[in-house]
Amino acid sequence: MPQPKKARGSCLILLGLLTLIPLLTGCPDGEGNVAKKLAQEPEISVYFHETKERKTMSIEEYLLGVVAGEMRPDWPVEAYAAQAIVARTFTMDFIADGGTKEEHDTDISTDEEEAQAYNAAAITPAIRKAVAMTKGQVITYRGRYVKGWFSASCGGKTALARDGLAYKEKEPAYMRSVSCPEAEVIPESELFWSHKFSPQELAAALSELGQEIGPVNRIAVASRSKESHRATKLKFTGTNGEATVPGADFRIAADPQKMRSIWLTDIKHEGDGITLEGRGFGHGVGLCQWGAHALAKGGKSPEEIIKHYYPKAKVTKLW
Repeated sequence: MPQPKKARGSCLILLGLLTLIPLLTGCPDGEGNVAKKLAQEPEISVYFHETKERKTMSIEEYLLGVVAGEMRPDWPVEAYAAQAIVARTFTMDFIADGGTKEEHDTDISTDEEEAQAYNAAAITPAIRKAVAMTKGQVITYRGRYVKGWFSASCGGKTALARDGLAYKEKEPAYMRSVSCPEAEVIPESELFWSHKFSPQELAAALSELGQEIGPVNRIAVASRSKESHRATKLKFTGTNGEATVPGADFRIAADPQKMRSIWLTDIKHEGDGITLEGRGFGHGVGLCQWGAHALAKGGKSPEEIIKHYYPKAKVTKLW
């Protein structure tokens, strides 16, 4: 899930050209966009990147496809509901920041690299129930949207934004690093990962970050988060020099499907490459999907799941 965009200079954002309900968000002023109550559910314009179509639909209808795209089938309804609350928060905050107006002249896109995953074909009765039971609910902190960050697996401990995302702005006051019970339900093949990178692959990833040090023959953890064990900075030694970069930035450059997280448990230097081993899948910030599954299975309500990952925030009903 990409990091939400910054506001694009306007304090009054309309939810799309065809939107029926204008939404006054207020200026973000560094603390986030104001979450205002609405008389009715808003409609939004959506760009479907596979067909290049633009459609107008209710935000709740859109969220059905998001939850189906972001979570696996046959999970507890309460886990889907928690995901719906986070996704609704992300959507409202994303649109308030300008959405995909510049790219597609719409509020949002179904392209996962631009906003959130979307798969209408995977919608189930349980997902419909989950979205309906949380209608209009978002996560707020002091009347403003929180950043609706989530990841597949946090590895057992969530991360602060500055660590998991290399977030360059001030750490949001509501963010916390918390323990997660995902180990109760997640398969080992999902929790742990390993990938061998060639010296050339590593050099190419560093090149994307502006570091030209040639083929890499050594990697070391330069700094690690005390709260969540993440490798916040990695030091690379190549044939033409050394470079130290944020772990989260390198993960994206190296391919986040191969380097699943920056919670590194081992680095093995071998003759034809370097094998990285770790735990978790994703940036680990905010809600953990496998953790939500475990909490739901343990009898927690959607709001209790949200409070576990955002203990300083609250769930607010906007419509």
